[in-house]
Amino acid sequence: MVDKEIVYSAIVPFYNEEDSVLPLYNKLKKVLIDLGKHEIIFVDDGSTDKTFLRLRECAQIDKQVRIIKFRRNFGQSAALTSGFDHATGDIIITVDADLQNDPKDIPKLLEKLQEGYDTICGWRKHRKDRFLRKKVPSKVFNWFCRKISGQNIHDFGSTLRVYKRQVVKNISVYGELHRFIPVLVAWKGYKVSETEVKHHPRKYGKTKYGGGRLVRGLLDILTVYFLEKYLSRPMHLFGTLGILSIGLGTAIGAYLSILRILFNVPLSDRPLLLLAILMVVFGVQFLTLGLIGEMMTRNRYETGNKKPYDIEVLLNFKHALGSGTFERRKTVLENH
Repeated sequence: MVDKEIVYSAIVPFYNEEDSVLPLYNKLKKVLIDLGKHEIIFVDDGSTDKTFLRLRECAQIDKQVRIIKFRRNFGQSAALTSGFDHATGDIIITVDADLQNDPKDIPKLLEKLQEGYDTICGWRKHRKDRFLRKKVPSKVFNWFCRKISGQNIHDFGSTLRVYKRQVVKNISVYGELHRFIPVLVAWKGYKVSETEVKHHPRKYGKTKYGGGRLVRGLLDILTVYFLEKYLSRPMHLFGTLGILSIGLGTAIGAYLSILRILFNVPLSDRPLLLLAILMVVFGVQFLTLGLIGEMMTRNRYETGNKKPYDIEVLLNFKHALGSGTFERRKTVLENH
């Protein structure tokens, strides 16, 4: 049973999805009306087509629709973060804008949430995407993420998820870390699970993800792993690397000393050995600088006031900035 006293906040990030706006609004609205009190937060992530105009039409007829419009494209993590920052509901729902997620699956996720979990992820077990372009990279990516994170989640890329309010208010998401929200919240001690959901073929527009997404995703999960494991004790990481580096250098030095002292072998004609030593040293330096940079980035967003987005317009929020709040109500838009 769904608790009618709970307030639900549905967050949908949009980027050049003008044809999907009205169909998604109608499908999502029907589900939320059945749930009870709700708000819909549409985030326009710097679209260059008519997405914002379509979103504004929804806001004109429905005061429960809030619009956040970015000045430019900041990415899905920033779009979700802005939605989390502005959401007022007890339960937060995230949905993709491309109509491949089915809003009718939301009650199923909410039922699973009532079993004592804090976050429920949608598992697109039977994806309706191209096999080589998306399914195969996705399987590799998800397998790697499970091994690194230790979380038995089958679909890290699914946006269809539900969260308890305290979960999203207690995490910082930037860059492209939105895929790893389940990992971040699980490592903070929250209970995470998943349930199977439907997945539809893309009907409008083009996918926003290219072949480079797999590589970036693998680098991101490594970043998350190192930050969560070593952020509070960086000496465990850097000290280990330092000891290994010193040990390797000492072993090489001992080997060269033996050659020179016992066998009288000259050391001036070993450029490959010098090159190997330099490569190890430079590799450790680059890795260290990269991790320090990631730590500084996280510290910037978690302890400072800097947000990973810049808002141009807010619509239908109580204290909206920008072009004001719409109060008119009309008949619910029908699907085109």
